[in-house]
This record gives sequence, C-alpha cells and structure tokens, in this order.
Amino acid sequence: MHEDIDHVVLSEEEIQERIAELGSEISANYGDEPVLLIAVLRGAAIFIADLARQMTCPVEFDFMAVSSYGSSTRSSGVVRILKDLDETIEERHVLVVEDILDTGLTLKYLLKNLATRKPKSLEVVTLLSKHGKQRVPITCKYVGFEIPDEFVVGYGLDFAERYRNLPYIGVLKPEIYTD
Repeated sequence: MHEDIDHVVLSEEEIQERIAELGSEISANYGDEPVLLIAVLRGAAIFIADLARQMTCPVEFDFMAVSSYGSSTRSSGVVRILKDLDETIEERHVLVVEDILDTGLTLKYLLKNLATRKPKSLEVVTLLSKHGKQRVPITCKYVGFEIPDEFVVGYGLDFAERYRNLPYIGVLKPEIYTD
C-alpha cells in the first residue's frame, strides 16, 4: 500500500472481478449491436480500457474531458467541456464511462449535452457511486460499486493529478489534503 493511503476501499482483485461482471452484463444487453464507449477523461481512462476488454459486443471509443473539480476535493458545480467528441453520436448506442458518480452535477450536464446530439440510446456505466452524495437525480444503468462518502484515489482517480496509477482504490491520509 502507498504510504499516503489511509486504507484501501477496493482491492485490485475486487475491481477486476466486478469489471468482468459489468462487461458480461453490458455485452448481453447490446448483443451484436455496436456500442460507442465515451470515457470522461482523465479518471475513466483506466476503467474504459479494462471494461472494453471484458466486452464481447462491437466496441468503439471516444473521449471527452470536462472539469468541475480543478485541484480541489469537491466539485465546484461549474462544468466546462475541455475536449469534445471526435465522432458523431447520432443514431448510435452510446455508453458514457465514468469513474465516479459524486454529486451528479457534472454527469447531468454531460448527459443533457449528449442527448441533444440524438443518440440511438444513451446510458451510463460508473465504476463508483457515492452513497447518498447525489445532489441531482442520475440513473446509471450499470454501477460497479456503491462506496461511502470518502475522498478516494487510485485506479484512475486522483488528487492533484497524483495516485491515478494505483491498482486499487483507497482513501488518502487526512494530512495529505485540506478541504
């Protein structure tokens, strides 16, 4: 375990096992239909790679970058698109791949934006959902894990761009960050 981590919330093995289950479930639901996976960068980059390898339906990738955190541990509520899609999504099955559903403000904005582009279907898979933290209602068709309201890092999640490379998800020691 990294010296800055207070405790591990999800082990590497737990994460990989659940991603395999999600990949099977998603593949069963889409069958032979192609699916465009849209990762919300940077946090979902590792998740989209592992998830796609577990899917058997035809898969394509695209990426968006949005910002609502900056270097803080709390969402500012102001969402900016930093990088938009390269592909058109009209009449395509779109699955937004998120690392974590926190307040839901960023995802609500993103889904509203994508819906105007007339996809055939628009669903969300999130690796993590913080229990009781949502400020706006968001329906995620696929949820990896419900977790407590703690600031977590690892497996793509960061604090000030660090800790993304940890293979597990853990909580930072309180002295590492300040709110």
